[in-house]
Amino acid sequence: MKDTLRETIALEGPITVERYMSLCLRHYYATRDPLGAAGDFTTAPEISQMFGELIGLWLMEIWNGMGRPSGCRLVEPGPGRGTLMADLLRATRLLPDFKAAATVHLVETSPSLREKQQEALAASGFSLHWHDRIEDVPPGPTLLVANEFFDALPVRQFVGTERGWCERLVGIENERLIFGLRPEPEPALGAPLKPGDILEWPGASIDVMSELAGRLGRDGGAALILDYGYWGPAFGDTLQALKAHKPVDPLDEPGEADLTTHVDFHRLAQAAVVQGARAHGIVTQGDFLRSLGIEARATALKARGTPTQAATIDQALSRLTERGPTGMGDLFKVLAVTHETIGAVPGLPALSSSS
Repeated sequence: MKDTLRETIALEGPITVERYMSLCLRHYYATRDPLGAAGDFTTAPEISQMFGELIGLWLMEIWNGMGRPSGCRLVEPGPGRGTLMADLLRATRLLPDFKAAATVHLVETSPSLREKQQEALAASGFSLHWHDRIEDVPPGPTLLVANEFFDALPVRQFVGTERGWCERLVGIENERLIFGLRPEPEPALGAPLKPGDILEWPGASIDVMSELAGRLGRDGGAALILDYGYWGPAFGDTLQALKAHKPVDPLDEPGEADLTTHVDFHRLAQAAVVQGARAHGIVTQGDFLRSLGIEARATALKARGTPTQAATIDQALSRLTERGPTGMGDLFKVLAVTHETIGAVPGLPALSSSS
């Protein structure tokens, strides 16, 4: 991948951070299973079944409130190994009619991960379908859950200079990939507050959310987004790379490390509202899971387990809900986007259109 990037830059000149991320991540996800102890990172569904089960119950509450429509599309973009979908489908057994009313749609481009998803979900009894894009999912009432999906979508970065906001680029110096700046500023962004500020523009995320919100407006339904991020506007460089669960320089091992940025939930909510959808949230993941009853679920699981299993459940509960700036419970946020006819949703306050 590094050789490919060097050739591309040598022929075309420096490329944007957005294109760099896109090229690297396409190679990264097509060539490996990045999850688990042997991979580069671990997601909440891999930590405990409780996470997926509670999300399944949340989705069932929404489906029930929608009048239990048939032809429902249960969608997950970036479903990893299929662990989250497997756990939430197990929770849907509380409403047996849902299996007859819904089909499962996984948005995944990685051949190796598609195989693992097939293995995880083969016994679910649901009709399973795979797509390359959310747009390819057939029309119909939609229930979508996106866990750590938007953080992997590429962003543009702009750096404040005396000339204005200049786009950050990736180039080559002495055979090494380096960051640089486009000489001409981006006039549409106005003047920076101070030199050195970094502004991230999540154009790909906005496009996906606009498409999704438009779909919900046409067909009905809801989307639940869980990811690490912030309620903007904000400035700062959030581009990061992980390899073997440790941070590495984003330019050192292109295509061999996971690249992400923090999600700007404010822009996602705005993009949804512009399309006529309703936004709910945002709250921290810890508060959301507690409101759905994760502590009671942990107690019930421990009552049926061994002391060793109980200790593992306690550890998972702590990790999923841990407070503090680096704790998963506070770092991760939750946003829901729904059709305008859906009022209150469990665990999330409604956002006003002016928020």
